[in-house]
Amino acid sequence: MKVIPRDQHCISRKNISPNALKVMARLRSQDFQAYLVGGAVRDLLLGGHPKDFDVATDATPEEIHGLFRNSRIIGRRFRIVHVRFGREIIEVTTFRGHHDADGEGEARRGESGVLLRDNVYGTLEEDAVRRDLTINALYYSSGDFAVHDQVGGLADLQARLVRIIGDPHERYREDPVRMLRVVRFAAKLGFRIEQHTAAAIKEAAGLLDAIPAARLFDEILKLFLAGHGAATLKLLRRHHLLEHLFPEAEHHMARDVRAAELMAAAMASTDRRVAEDRPVTPAFILAALLWPAASLRAEQLRDRGEPPVPAMHSAAQQVIAEACHRVAIPKRFSQPMREIWELQHRLENPRGKRAAELPEQRRFRAAYDFLLLREAAGEETGGVGEWWTRFQELDPGARVEEVAAEEPAGGKRGRRGGRRRRSRG
Repeated sequence: MKVIPRDQHCISRKNISPNALKVMARLRSQDFQAYLVGGAVRDLLLGGHPKDFDVATDATPEEIHGLFRNSRIIGRRFRIVHVRFGREIIEVTTFRGHHDADGEGEARRGESGVLLRDNVYGTLEEDAVRRDLTINALYYSSGDFAVHDQVGGLADLQARLVRIIGDPHERYREDPVRMLRVVRFAAKLGFRIEQHTAAAIKEAAGLLDAIPAARLFDEILKLFLAGHGAATLKLLRRHHLLEHLFPEAEHHMARDVRAAELMAAAMASTDRRVAEDRPVTPAFILAALLWPAASLRAEQLRDRGEPPVPAMHSAAQQVIAEACHRVAIPKRFSQPMREIWELQHRLENPRGKRAAELPEQRRFRAAYDFLLLREAAGEETGGVGEWWTRFQELDPGARVEEVAAEEPAGGKRGRRGGRRRRSRG
């Protein structure tokens, strides 16, 4: 264990949550060890300002819970304690030990080697080795103000490397989601993936197929809605992971440059909104990911004689149902996806009173933004994006007059001037 004293690192207590300091102080007052650990230590060493603070200790979950009335034990696979201070939660975990240790707790594996339960407790040194990434296995003590490094995390932080602790093949077998974590942190931090850590992903990528679909959806939120979606998507494709999450999306992106550009534009748009602290929704990103598949399926149904709107409705249901075999998309997101898709036909063919009322619909702004992304990616829509941009500036009465006076030739309006808006509600 390498110990870096206070005068050799940049972490200051003034940048640490007072509630995290309280939790560590109380644990130490009862003769337990207590350290700030994980992403907070990593980000503090990089000069950032973490939002979340996790604490590691040698106290068991029951002992932690006994010290904090404002806490509760959660989880089965990994039992942890949440200590609540108003809206802030300090997550406290017990040091993990080796799986074959005789210490307190229990561990259980599936036939493929995946860890199903992991509550074997151990020492600080064992806990460090058990963590996923070296840069997330740094410990800070508010008692002596030192940083403790068992696995070379500080050196990797300085070298801007993401490295799995231990044998990558074994660690990915234990939990295939670690491959997604490697990609996510590389994208978030702008770091390189260490050579052996990256090479093992190619062989282990298929293990993601056995991960429960509900858990993969949770990982999708972390991958695409944290403000680094564009970089994350590139890495997922480079390491052949997207095909195990959304095979239809990868298929179309690999064969159609417009599909790839649409997805890149959707990710960049979402990243900007996160940076501006504006709301984002998985529905928009997922609509972009699966649009090429849904659009092609709807076209095939139209070729068989089905009207455009029912064709898209059927296609949307089929594509989303198939995607849910890999990633469980909750109805609260799949329903807006379908509405965004189904509105595309009405946006491309604005006619009469229904067109005049369209901007008042709940999903109009998202569907309008989606239309602009499609145009930017090279899809042919007849240039209606600019028409809708101008149309929204009109008052309700003028909108009715506009659509009554201008019946579009061939069902689509010509290109119009106007400034594009890129906000979605």
